[in-house]
Amino acid sequence: MQVILDALPNLLAGALVTLQLTAITVFLGMILGSLIGIARLSANPFLRIAARIYIDFLRGTPLLVQIFMIYFGLPALIKATGSTFTFNQWTAAVLALTLNSAAYIAEIVRGAIQSIELGQHEASESLGLGSVQTMRYVIFPQAFRRMIPPLGNEFISLLKDTSLTAVIGFEELFRKGQLIVAQNYRAFEIYFAVALIYLLLTLLSSQVFGGLERRFSPVEQARRRARLRSVS
Repeated sequence: MQVILDALPNLLAGALVTLQLTAITVFLGMILGSLIGIARLSANPFLRIAARIYIDFLRGTPLLVQIFMIYFGLPALIKATGSTFTFNQWTAAVLALTLNSAAYIAEIVRGAIQSIELGQHEASESLGLGSVQTMRYVIFPQAFRRMIPPLGNEFISLLKDTSLTAVIGFEELFRKGQLIVAQNYRAFEIYFAVALIYLLLTLLSSQVFGGLERRFSPVEQARRRARLRSVS
């Protein structure tokens, strides 16, 4: 027990880095994934094919391989042209996780948009809204509510997948545990503590996304409006 208590400050520092990395990559992945998901539904065949290739490649190859390609392969490829280039571990981790997350989020966005009734599009057109305005003001806000549960799952999956960045020496939670084990050789206790911290982070994330799901639920919004009317 004392071994775990001694290691806890370093492990919690690693957990904070893990949360920061996950939040940044999911945020960037949301932006990129939304654009790719919309491109999958575009009338332009070039955009549809390009988006499909991106999604299939990133979802069909291991994240570990993608991390190696970006951290080791991409600089080597650029250096072959005579340029001096390298990634630091933070940039490589963010880039690899963002690109991977965007592929999964793109499919979440595509599915949510396609789940919106066709009548919504027709009603928007009858009001004179263009396709971009329809997507921005009518379709996407409704689709976003349906994205929250799968986005929560993606956040939790990515939270655990950040441990893979330890292979390039990025000091997140798992890597902190490895470094501590290298010093005291108490592998079971340290990795058990690491597992517990991951468990707590995933449970906390589940609660946060569960709260968001309830907050954006049409039923809950109707109840809040009813309470406001009763108060006024």
